[in-house]
Formats: sequence, C-alpha cells, structure tokens
Amino acid sequence: MSLLVIGGTGTLGRQIVLQALTKGYQVRCLVRNFRKASFLKEWGAELVYGDLSRPETIPPCFKGITAVIDASTSRASELDALKKVDWEGKLCLIEASKVAKVQRFIFFSAQNVDQFQNIPLMKIKNGIEIKLRESVVPYTTFRLTGFYQGLIEQYAIPILENLPIWVTNENTYISYMDTQDIAKFCLRSLQIPQTENQTFLLGNSKGWVSSEIINLCEQLAGQEAKVQRVPLFILKVISQFFGFFEWGQNISDRLAFAEILTSENNLSKSTFDLYKMFKIDPAELVQLDDYFLEYFIRLLKRLRDINFEDVQKQKNLII
Repeated sequence: MSLLVIGGTGTLGRQIVLQALTKGYQVRCLVRNFRKASFLKEWGAELVYGDLSRPETIPPCFKGITAVIDASTSRASELDALKKVDWEGKLCLIEASKVAKVQRFIFFSAQNVDQFQNIPLMKIKNGIEIKLRESVVPYTTFRLTGFYQGLIEQYAIPILENLPIWVTNENTYISYMDTQDIAKFCLRSLQIPQTENQTFLLGNSKGWVSSEIINLCEQLAGQEAKVQRVPLFILKVISQFFGFFEWGQNISDRLAFAEILTSENNLSKSTFDLYKMFKIDPAELVQLDDYFLEYFIRLLKRLRDINFEDVQKQKNLII
C-alpha cells in the first residue's frame, strides 16, 4: 500500500511517516519546502512538491497512491490561509482522491468540532467532515482531544521558566494522547475494514484535569507553579471577541481550546469499544506521567551536559 501524507513535517505527521516506513509502507510526502522536509527523505520517504494553496500542484502527487493521510492544519489566526489551505485546498484533496480512486482518506478533526461554529477553524474542519461523508471517497475521521507534546509548552516550560500558567476554573478530565499512539491508531485503521466511512473520537483511557498536570510538573521540576485562573464565562467572552484559537499558542487561544475540550463528550463510554475494534491494548499506550517523566529526565541530562561543558571550558581557560 502506498501512502500520501500531507503535513508530514508536523508533530503528528512525522510520527505517522516514521511508523508507516517502519511497517513497510511506501510513503510519499506532499511538501512545500524540500530543505525543511529533508529529514523525511533521510528516513526513506519520497518527497513531492505540492501546495494546498495552489490546487494545480495537487493532482500529480496522487499517481500510484492507495491512501491519503491528511495531518495538516494551518495556524488558526491566519484566516486567509484557513480559507485557501484548510478549506479550498482540502476540497481539492478530496476531489483528487476521488479521481485517483484512493482506497482510504484519513482526516484529523477535533473533539466537539460541530459545537463551535463561531470558531473559523472548527467550522472549516466540520465542513470538511461533511464533504467527506458526502463524497464517494472511503474515509476515516479521527476527532482528537490534545497532544502530550502541546502540554510541554502549556505547563512544563512555564513552570521551569517561572512564568504564569493560565487555566480555567473548570475541573473537566481531558484524555490527551501521545502523537505516537495517534499514529498507531491511524495506520491500524488502514487494516480494519470496519473503520471505513466512520468517525472516531480518539483519546487516552485516562483523563487529566489541569491541577493534576500542574502537580505532576511541580514534582518533576522541583518548583511551584504560578497559576492564574480565568473563569469560564470570561473565557467565552474572550473567544467570541477574538473569534479563533490555535493549538498551544497564545493565552487566549489555549483557553478557547480548553473550552472546546471541556464540553461534554462520550469518550469514556466509547473508549473500550474503540480499543477493541482497533485491537489495541490500553497498556500499550504512553501515559502522561511517563511522558513527562521522560521529558524531565532528558531535560535534566541536557542541563548536566551543558554544565559539564561550561566547567571544562573554564578549566581550559585556567590552564
């Protein structure tokens, strides 16, 4: 099976490319900048030029392709890019997939995407979900909660740098996932016929509230966090005023994303059946506390190495 991956240089996309290559798939990555994507070629992927804002570049990328995996998302604050790339560009992807008769189109959406039509990115993602359902292209849509990788910037780094952490006053459990595990579900779906033309809410078996994540980071960092709480009603006013959000970027965007995640969902009810269908043991998934522990261990090792290098330089200067 040959895969066309869009967004292969991103946090999620690179995990999909790496695992697909490891499993023996032929992987082609649609890229705009060959230099920035050179590491994908070193891994064994084929690079082909394509730009979702230039529709004429898309169809040639589909020659010999069996399945498409779209892991790309524009910055939500760039409204022009959202229209050209996440809407018009992805409509071209769907049309090209139809012409090429691909066997599967995998699309990554967001949790509660249909409940936040006032946010352009959510409105567009929901619109693409609808277009896929209306098309003749076999699809699988994964609605995601959040990435562990995004929590590093949101919680770990501010604590280490003694900066404030902005959270709401809600205590909703959110089932974040490691992008490695999301990639595992993605590729597994290609082998399971029952996942065709289905939409799945994908999350970990264990949910976390903000206070638990902060406490975990405090223990691992050995220092207290500066926590700033924003009532949810103020958050709603902020999100309505700005009208957008972006995954893990500035404060108002992160808080708006928090509102989306805290909306009611049936993840806990469907998790068992989801893992059973994908034949994935929950014990196989990376847990958040293990992920943060590994991050802090790597960070402390790096700090020790830097300190050692500084000491050696000082000794050399004395000599």
